[in-house]
Amino acid sequence: MIDSLEKFPVKIFNTPKDGSQYVAKIIADLITKKNSEGKKAVIGLATGSTPKSLYAELVRMHREEGLSFKNVITFNLDQYYPMEADALNSYHYFMRKYLFEQTDIDPKNYFLPNGIIPKEKIKEHCAAYEKQIEDAGGIDLQILGIGNNGHIGFNEPGSPVYSKTRLITLDNSTRIANSHEFANISEVPRMAITMGISTIMKSNRIILMAWGKTKAPVIKKAVEGKPTEEIPASLLQNHDHCTFVLDEFAASELTRFKSPWLTGECEWTPQIIKSAVIDMALQLNKPVLSLTNHDYNESGLSDLLVEKGDSYEINLEVYYMLRDGITGWPGGKPNTQIPNHPERSTPFPKRVLIFSPHPDDDIISMGGTFMRLHDQGHDVNVAYQTSGNIAVTDEFVTRNLDFAVGFEKIFHIDNTVTQNIFDTATSFLKQKKSTETDSPEIREIKGLIRRCEAKATCKYVGLKDEQIHFMNLPFYETGTIEKKPMGPEDVSLTVKLMREIKPHQVFCAGDLADPHGTHKVCLDIILAALEVIKLEPGGEWLKDCRVWLYKGAWEEWDINEIEMAVPMSPDQVRKKRYGIFIHQSQKDSVPFQGSDEREFWQRAEERNANTAELYAKLGLTKYAAMEAFVRLDI
Repeated sequence: MIDSLEKFPVKIFNTPKDGSQYVAKIIADLITKKNSEGKKAVIGLATGSTPKSLYAELVRMHREEGLSFKNVITFNLDQYYPMEADALNSYHYFMRKYLFEQTDIDPKNYFLPNGIIPKEKIKEHCAAYEKQIEDAGGIDLQILGIGNNGHIGFNEPGSPVYSKTRLITLDNSTRIANSHEFANISEVPRMAITMGISTIMKSNRIILMAWGKTKAPVIKKAVEGKPTEEIPASLLQNHDHCTFVLDEFAASELTRFKSPWLTGECEWTPQIIKSAVIDMALQLNKPVLSLTNHDYNESGLSDLLVEKGDSYEINLEVYYMLRDGITGWPGGKPNTQIPNHPERSTPFPKRVLIFSPHPDDDIISMGGTFMRLHDQGHDVNVAYQTSGNIAVTDEFVTRNLDFAVGFEKIFHIDNTVTQNIFDTATSFLKQKKSTETDSPEIREIKGLIRRCEAKATCKYVGLKDEQIHFMNLPFYETGTIEKKPMGPEDVSLTVKLMREIKPHQVFCAGDLADPHGTHKVCLDIILAALEVIKLEPGGEWLKDCRVWLYKGAWEEWDINEIEMAVPMSPDQVRKKRYGIFIHQSQKDSVPFQGSDEREFWQRAEERNANTAELYAKLGLTKYAAMEAFVRLDI
């Protein structure tokens, strides 16, 4: 059944690193084969976040295994227009940084579209680019990524199947999706030069790579839907040798994972039953307890009826799973034994540690739960993992420095140091180029602004100074969007804090849709710290610790994944909103906001209200809002 649904060979790996190693081996084998034939390997390359791990593996193979690129010719898919080759967001710069300058490839053998060629010469340039590919013997292997709207290269929805290399206008959704690479949406170019779909389809072999949950919906359309110019990647179904290489998150919407009961025989675990029944109820717009045997048969769930019996019993089983996950006591209800409650009633009070990747994720993602844990008497600690300094605008720095200088003048405090800092910072910001990173002093000021906001939020909730921890993990402190990989010091700082607190509950971000990747690194650091603690003497306290994952400003858990749902009243929703408002540097206009233009409080309220609405549709009590959590098995 899977073969009938999926129109491509699909390779699925646990992590992007595993998938990248698979593709790198294919490239290495191609290079070796061509060398043995006395020929050059011609490879089409992609840019963006997806192929970074691939290029890192190729560089490793070059350095450690002797893989040579001397007889390799490369052609890149696209380039922003207009954009100079040395600009930080240029794909010329990207390729030199991540691959070309790290290997022995001959600079004469790599080709990219020219982002500054005069407009009147673009057609001639594009024709010449096509001729260069043809003269090289055509592309042996083309590497592709995929946009959230299905574009390949910069062939946006509607691109003709016979299109060749050309100048195109970027779809607004693409510009928004790519805005996290720029200071703001206005700096994202409106045009690009791209290979056409026809050019790509002439390649002997194509591998499309995709990582992460945000790519899952379009991967399903491209892999299982009909070929259409509205989803350019789906046109690859007409290629004789195209493979999709995905991680588990990118593959998560495929029918074999999302609805495995539709692909053949299925092991009916409680989680699969829950997913199947919830999916059916939402599609039919019926409460769980109103589903009938006829509904099960018509929805492809007749096997479940055979396995479990009458729909009535199945409905009750799923209803109880949903009901038992709803609680107003996220730390456990004291002096009460509730067998299926998400949390234990003892010990009480609990030591709680909330990890917040950025200085506002705690209040945005779980503000209602945060407040409830404190109000119910638990010892709540918050650990801000990064400074969040790159998300503060230059104007906000100037405003705060101006306040500091004005404060001293009003109260006749003679402090020339503050004035000097103000003058230096103002001068730097006036001359700062759009591609220039902040000076260390500016980064410190921006970090201080966010620390003050985070501390004020904790005070608003009711925490004391000793319950607030600023970790400033080193991986984040690059001054740019791109961060370093996690290192031993990041893990060591996390281990140290957890040893000190010895929490009974840990809350951390499981939101891997964060466009900057910070949440993913922060979670990996926590997981690495837990592994260290497990093996050390005195780590027995971890056996009595539960870890709960929340999601952030970009997405929410699917309702069939939720294991603890904390309801909120209208007053609690309002109080959470006011807590988010304290983060003034993140209101109105935020750098690197991602593809969602709403303010963070708006995202949070809509997300929480939608969760509550889904529970109500399924026949549970209607609340104003709900925050959702999934337990991590440690």
